[in-house]
Amino acid sequence: MTRETANLRQRTNVTLPEALLREARQLNINLSQACERGLSAAVLEMKAAQWRQENQAAMDAWNAHVEEKGLPLAEYRQF
Repeated sequence: MTRETANLRQRTNVTLPEALLREARQLNINLSQACERGLSAAVLEMKAAQWRQENQAAMDAWNAHVEEKGLPLAEYRQF
């Protein structure tokens, strides 16, 4: 994402529980910022899950290698 596209904003509608919305307003929470933070966190979480899924075979292969042959350079460890 470039700096220019990061600053573009688009209006959207969100449906929220009435009690939560009322409480947020009483606390002077900026709804746009709060929604953006929550959505950003959800996107990061989903990307991390996708990465783990895409790379699971490599991680499994590495773990099997370490289990079979030990850690590389383990003989030089000082602890």
